Amino acid sequence: MKIAILCSRVRVEEKLLFEAFETLGAPALRIDEREIAARIGEYAPQVDLLLERSISASAGLVALQLFEAAGVTTLNTHRTSETCADKIRTSIALARAGVDQPRTEIAFSTDAAIEAIERIGYPVVMKPPVGSWGRLLARINDRDAAEAVLEHKEVLGGVGHNIYYIQEFIEKPQRDIRAFVIGSETICAIYRTSPHWITNTARGGVATNCPVTDEITDICRRAALAVSGGEGGILALDLFEAPDGRLLVCEVNHTMEFRNSITTTGVNIPERMARYALEQAEARAVRV
Repeated sequence: MKIAILCSRVRVEEKLLFEAFETLGAPALRIDEREIAARIGEYAPQVDLLLERSISASAGLVALQLFEAAGVTTLNTHRTSETCADKIRTSIALARAGVDQPRTEIAFSTDAAIEAIERIGYPVVMKPPVGSWGRLLARINDRDAAEAVLEHKEVLGGVGHNIYYIQEFIEKPQRDIRAFVIGSETICAIYRTSPHWITNTARGGVATNCPVTDEITDICRRAALAVSGGEGGILALDLFEAPDGRLLVCEVNHTMEFRNSITTTGVNIPERMARYALEQAEARAVRV
């Protein structure tokens, strides 16, 4: 099997993935998307499976289209990645599948955004529809703050600021849960704890092991299948523990980082990813 990893930068995660494939006897080729020049209809990369790990969401999505058009199996698929890369698409997919999530509204003007915010009730969280690492999130506690944030976004303009993605603020216990899903199986999870309301480890959250309960397993399986059209994939889900005891899916990530979660959980995440990739490539070869 010829396996390739798409990445312009080899971070800790990619280094571990290359090592995992090597250990499994299937060394992976590195493909840097910055070096691709593909003629539409003629591009024929000589690989059986592409594991997409680009730090650029837009570049990764385009590359997935090119490789899939050439008949290459991809992880994640373009369909799954396109959904996860867009919070609006993710929320719609979760809603269709009946997966619990924070109340969410989309608005197309500042006036409509104010109405949506006040329907949900303060505080709310406003996020860019596309983004990661907890950047450009705003907790809005009152009308004055809402008007200020909306004015800033209106003046900034651009694709990331003229559509308003608004969620209710969940009073979580100074932590959230990040669960790792391979296929549709939750292989491990961590708590991300912080005194700040943003608990991403990229923003200083501290990782500790989270037992994978039946409830976590169930909601993660349903969410993974929802965003992937029933295919499953390699995903990381961010879960909130609501005051009423329910778990809510906040986001689903398709090119997750995992360096802080291997020792924390005792699970060899890159090895599990590599094994799953090889299984998918072999399954595709049998079907063809």
